[in-house]
Amino acid sequence: MNGQHPHGGGGTEGTGKPVHFEPLGPDDPATVAGYRIAARLGAGGMGKVYLSHTPGGRPVAVKMIRPEFAEDPEFRRRFAQEIRSAQRVQGLFTAPVIDADTDGPHPWLATAYVPGPSLAAAVSAHGALPVETVLLLVAGIAEALQVIHGAGIVHRDLKPSNVLLAADGPRVIDFGIAHAADATSLTGSGVAVGTPAFMAPEQAAGRGIGPATDVFALGQVAAYAAAGAPAFGEGASHGVLYRIVHEEPDLSGVPERLSELVTRCLAKDPADRPTVAEVIALCQSANDATTLRRAEDWLPAAVTAEITARSATPAAAPATPASPATAPATAPAAPAHPPTAPAGVAHQPTAPGGVAHQPTSPAGVPYTPPPAAVPPQAPTAPPAHPPQHGYQPAGPYTAPQFAPAHPHPSHTGQFQVPPASGAQRKPRGAVVVALAIGFAVAVSAVGYNVIKGKDGGSQATGSSAGANGSGSGGSSGSAAKPSGAATRPDPQPAEYKGIDLVAGYHLTLGDENLRPQKGEDGGYELSYDTGNYLDAETQGGSLVLLDPGQEGSLATCRADTRFTQNVKTNQLGTGRQVCVTTGNGHIGLVTVRGISPEGSPSKYLTLDVTVWRNATASFNSR
Repeated sequence: MNGQHPHGGGGTEGTGKPVHFEPLGPDDPATVAGYRIAARLGAGGMGKVYLSHTPGGRPVAVKMIRPEFAEDPEFRRRFAQEIRSAQRVQGLFTAPVIDADTDGPHPWLATAYVPGPSLAAAVSAHGALPVETVLLLVAGIAEALQVIHGAGIVHRDLKPSNVLLAADGPRVIDFGIAHAADATSLTGSGVAVGTPAFMAPEQAAGRGIGPATDVFALGQVAAYAAAGAPAFGEGASHGVLYRIVHEEPDLSGVPERLSELVTRCLAKDPADRPTVAEVIALCQSANDATTLRRAEDWLPAAVTAEITARSATPAAAPATPASPATAPATAPAAPAHPPTAPAGVAHQPTAPGGVAHQPTSPAGVPYTPPPAAVPPQAPTAPPAHPPQHGYQPAGPYTAPQFAPAHPHPSHTGQFQVPPASGAQRKPRGAVVVALAIGFAVAVSAVGYNVIKGKDGGSQATGSSAGANGSGSGGSSGSAAKPSGAATRPDPQPAEYKGIDLVAGYHLTLGDENLRPQKGEDGGYELSYDTGNYLDAETQGGSLVLLDPGQEGSLATCRADTRFTQNVKTNQLGTGRQVCVTTGNGHIGLVTVRGISPEGSPSKYLTLDVTVWRNATASFNSR
């Protein structure tokens, strides 16, 4: 997640000045389990971050986990485990987890709010930091890692956006949560674990991860802070990861006093890297004075000014009083889970099977049925089951005036949101006219094909539809082409990055939202069998394991005939590619980006998948 700052560094609203607190939108919650939301702080891969306050007035950052993460039981299991561990971390240079709900319909956690920009935002806005600041920064992060590692947690995603700059030192956030995010691609979110530019070689290669992995990331953070750019460059993730594993870092912009510190942290072999205690000693030896002393002005003046601006947090808007003509929007605001509970005690839902939230129409606009459907004087009925805690949307609740057709799977019994204005129901007369025109066109087409079949020998054909290469839309069929007609053009590829395919899950290449789904047997198109092999499940489907260095492409996958039904995972490694041909005309190119390390609770492959839908030679020639 992107920490406690908007989009890494804040936007502007036409003033040229950073916007530290974003106003709430129509889809943002007004309260979260009793925490009244004052502003949005940012959004990232794992969800949105909001500003709230405890009853005593202490600002906190509330992080709402994305719904697709919450639907994944493996993510929930890891998330609960990491939250329990994180609540034991009480270091001076960490933002402690003070509250959480891992079991409710919308998981969330609350941490102490840090009134300062991230290191990424500070360097982006103001450039590289002075040597003295970098030494204090690295020593503070190292102390935080000592506490985190002491709790049995490996951060796994230490990077500049996960380091916040406060007046009294840095704060490390989101420690351990990346381990829970290790399961995110089970739900097809496409969010990769870790940030390529700040990964360690063993992490990029899918090998074992430990405290030394965080030390490598700390070396990269130090180089970034001192030089203003990542040590292994920027660009495509696969290129950055290759340089991390096989090439030396570019430290030309790192000052000489920091050279030994950064170089030792960036050793390829984890055993050659210093411990976090040794990192602190290296910072002390590189310091001009005998000991490190953190002054109030340890940061550049421009960064300190940002901290001052972020310290003036906005208050939450008061609850809107109920109109006499309408029912109250919610029950009286009383925190269902007091934020003053002990830090080691996680929030437990107070309402068994409670309603997660009260639905509203898009952008807070209530659905209005035709005038005949509701008497003009009929008052709006209040909801039958008002929420007792948890996620509550901003804006008043409007009782639905229609029956649900397909309730959302995660909100059983809730109504379906009415369609957007562009998809509103057409008048019945227009539908009748459209049907009549369509029927006439169809009869004309059939007559033409029949006559053409008599005169020219062509036969009338049906139509076929298929998804295009981007994963949306389709192509309609037509009459069969005369002999010698050109084949249809190749479909455009649809690309899906960073999918974690867990053993026991499968992929269906025809799905627009390509995402792992549970199950390894049946009519699926590619599965990771618990017997440690990739399996072509669809009737008529096949796999081809491309040779190392062989360039995967649509042409390659069409031409290669070394078909097999399964590929053992011990034949796979980072960069290895597999062609997938399905029985219903799709072709996929699977590129292995990582393999779950030893000791991981889940066995998975991290894959990039390119899909050409309706692309087999037989389908293409139709």
